[in-house]
Amino acid sequence: MPRHLLSIADLSGEEILKILYKASDLKEELKFEPCLNYLLGKSCALIFEKPSLRTRVTFELAINQLGANAIYLTQADIGLGKREAISDIARNLSRWVNAIIARTYAHKTLLELAQYSTIPVINALSDLEHPCQALADFLTIYEKRGRLAGIKLAWVGDGNNVCHSLMLGAGLLGLTMKIATPKGYEPNKEILTKAQEYAARSNAKIIITNDPKDAVTDSEFIYTDTWISMGQEQEAETRRRIFRPFQVNRELLAYAPRTHFIMHCLPAHRGEEITDEVLDGPNSIVLEQAENRLHVQRAILYLILTGKL
Repeated sequence: MPRHLLSIADLSGEEILKILYKASDLKEELKFEPCLNYLLGKSCALIFEKPSLRTRVTFELAINQLGANAIYLTQADIGLGKREAISDIARNLSRWVNAIIARTYAHKTLLELAQYSTIPVINALSDLEHPCQALADFLTIYEKRGRLAGIKLAWVGDGNNVCHSLMLGAGLLGLTMKIATPKGYEPNKEILTKAQEYAARSNAKIIITNDPKDAVTDSEFIYTDTWISMGQEQEAETRRRIFRPFQVNRELLAYAPRTHFIMHCLPAHRGEEITDEVLDGPNSIVLEQAENRLHVQRAILYLILTGKL
C-alpha cells in the first residue's frame, strides 16, 4: 500500500516532527552539496491543474536536488478527468514513475488519483488542504522559536485550504491557533472538529472568532492569505467588501505583541489582505516560509520514496 500525503492529518505529530527534522538536516547539507543523490534513478510526475510559482519551482528543485527526474504535466497535457479518466491516468503513471505530485482544484481529484495509484500521491494543493505549505510554515516557526508546542498562532482572513492544514497541524503539534474570519467564512466544520479533537489531546486550543483584534492579541505569529483564491474570481468584489476589516495592517498589529512575526503563503494581493509596509516590514518572515517549501518537500520526498515514513 503506497504512503500518500493528501492531508496533514495523514501524519501523526511524531511523523510531522520527523519531516521537519529531516528538512533541517537536508537544508544544512544543501549548503555543502548542491545535489544529493538519495533518489537517483527515481522519477516524479507533477500534475498541475493550477499554475504556480513556489510550488512548481520548489518541487522541481527538490526532485532534481535529490537526484531524481521531474516530469511536469499541465491540464493541457493530460486533460485530467476530461480527455482521460483520472483512474486511467493514475494507473498509467504508476507503471512509469515513482510518485505523483498533484496540484488540483477539487480535493476529490486527489482522492481518486490515490485510489487507483500504486505509487505515493502527494497533495501540492487542493481546495480543501495545502499540507506542504503548512509543513513549511511549522518549520519556519520552529526555526524562530526552537519549539512548536505552546506557540500561539493567529489566522486572519478566509477559512481556506491553508487554514485547514494549519489547524490540523496545530492540533497535532500542540500549538494554540486563533482563527478570525468574517461570519460565513469560517473553516470547514468537519476539519475544525478534527483539529479540536487533536488539540484536546496535545493540550492546545483551536479557537474561532469573528474579531481580528481578538485573534492577534497575545499571538506570536500572525498569518494571512489572499481573500480571493483561484476559482473564486466571480466573488471578488463581494469578498473585498466583506473582508476589508480583516486586513493585516499597522492598526491591527497595534493589538499584537511587539515581537510578533508576520506570515503569508504567497502570492499576496498587496493592499488587500495585507499592506506593503507589513509584508515588507522587519517582522515579516514570508520569504523564509517560501524557502522552506523547498526543504520540507525534499524531506517529504526523501522519507516517502525511501520508505522511511
